[in-house]
Amino acid sequence: MTTDTLIRVENLKKHFGDLEALRGVSLEITKGEVLVIIGPSGSGKSTLLRCLNLLELPTAGKILFEGQDIAAPKVNINAYRMKMGMVFQQFNLFPHMTVLKNMTIAPIRLLKKTREEAEEKAMALLKRVGLSDRADAYPSQLSGGQKQRIAIVRALCMDPDVMLFDEPTSALDPEMVGEVLEVMRELALEGRTMAVVTHEMGFAREVGTSLLFMDQGQIVEKGKPADLFDHPQNPRTREFLSKVL
Repeated sequence: MTTDTLIRVENLKKHFGDLEALRGVSLEITKGEVLVIIGPSGSGKSTLLRCLNLLELPTAGKILFEGQDIAAPKVNINAYRMKMGMVFQQFNLFPHMTVLKNMTIAPIRLLKKTREEAEEKAMALLKRVGLSDRADAYPSQLSGGQKQRIAIVRALCMDPDVMLFDEPTSALDPEMVGEVLEVMRELALEGRTMAVVTHEMGFAREVGTSLLFMDQGQIVEKGKPADLFDHPQNPRTREFLSKVL
């Protein structure tokens, strides 16, 4: 494992009863990489992403995060989860808290920041995504696109080493997708390490530094986005891309 490797997955397997969701997946994510994971529904994309921070417990295999096998027994996974920002399809904001409270509760409780420190950072991030005027609003008063932008900057409040995105635009109305992808695009330009499960092929081509195609719980092909989109080597990759491009 090189010094630039942030996450290394070795022979990862995940079973749900008789279903083999992951069948021996191995990969590396390096610092500053934007890994985009594509594939048909049920291919194991989201399961892989959720295994990276142990929201799903692997059946077998290793997940080395900054050199530590976080899937090993007795590892304090919460200490490592604080270094991984996770953005879900359904936003997962606390409905009874204002936007500002949603963003500051974890830095105050987990990072032991003062309220003033946490609020200053939160307001700077809200300003960056054009939502500083919504700090005192509740999630029910926001559009889907606004909620997802809040979910992204809430994760950034923890200064994570990697951001994980699980189909972050799939629950949005089409006209709101662009505003969320734009925030993600800016994060990529900053050099932030990201792993993104998405159906947005334009984003994958433009923003991804590497592209991974999964099918039936396995990695079928991985490479530069331009190479996979323009010259896929595997017949299954070609078949999938012919239907979505």
